[in-house]
Amino acid sequence: METRDQQQRVVELELQQAQYEAALAERRYAACDPDNRLIAAQLEKSWETSLRRVAACEARLEAARSPDPPVVPPDFTGLADDLNAAWNAPGVTMRTRQRLLRALVTDIIADVDEATREVVLTIHWRGGQHSQLRVRKPKSGEHGCRTPDQALAVMRSMATRWSEADIAATLNRMRMPTGQGKTWTAHRVSSVRRVNGIHTYRSAEKNGEWLTMSEAAATLRVTHHRIRRLIKDGILAAAQVVPGAPYQIRAVDLQAERLLAAIARTDRPCRAAPENQLPMFPEA
Repeated sequence: METRDQQQRVVELELQQAQYEAALAERRYAACDPDNRLIAAQLEKSWETSLRRVAACEARLEAARSPDPPVVPPDFTGLADDLNAAWNAPGVTMRTRQRLLRALVTDIIADVDEATREVVLTIHWRGGQHSQLRVRKPKSGEHGCRTPDQALAVMRSMATRWSEADIAATLNRMRMPTGQGKTWTAHRVSSVRRVNGIHTYRSAEKNGEWLTMSEAAATLRVTHHRIRRLIKDGILAAAQVVPGAPYQIRAVDLQAERLLAAIARTDRPCRAAPENQLPMFPEA
């Protein structure tokens, strides 16, 4: 009502100004010499413009003083048939969605079921119907950016045998991002491990039972590529905590006769010498 009164006051002032300018234009036209046709025509045109402005201001003032038409509530009877399309229509703002919910929902009552650790939402619709929705109650400190359960499972299985840098590299190879969608680093693995109570990896506690590929290659005095080839051929037994994690090799498996024989055997290029084959470079 205050805004409406202010707008009406502004229109009244504009009308007073327009009436003054129309009266001034009338006096100027009356004081003009009738024989001066050019000046008289210009003053008459200015007077007519002022009169039209007065008429426009009077119409605006009349519209401002008239009572507002009764507000007709929107009809949403056909909205239920395609509510999803109305909600996701192009150009729909969040403000429009909020107004849509207020038009459909009377109120929502929330209650907590401690037995099932669920939040019970009772929705009261405008038409008098009620709906009930149950959602899991978040734990203390839980939020939408929490670490996925699969990543936590990988950390628990690798934490006692591998360093945090190895765990981070494995998670990145498995394309498991953090809760915020970032790549893993040793610092982030350490932070998540402390929050979730996952025991750390300490290299001083290694008893020599399990070796890495680099340690096995140093023990056998072969290259890292040779160890990987032996594992791929099934000659050297190796284990992975999860697919994509580094290989782990038992120290006792390095003494297997099959493995030692494979390492001692040096494969050379096969040179066939058929009887009827002529030499490319005959001896002199």
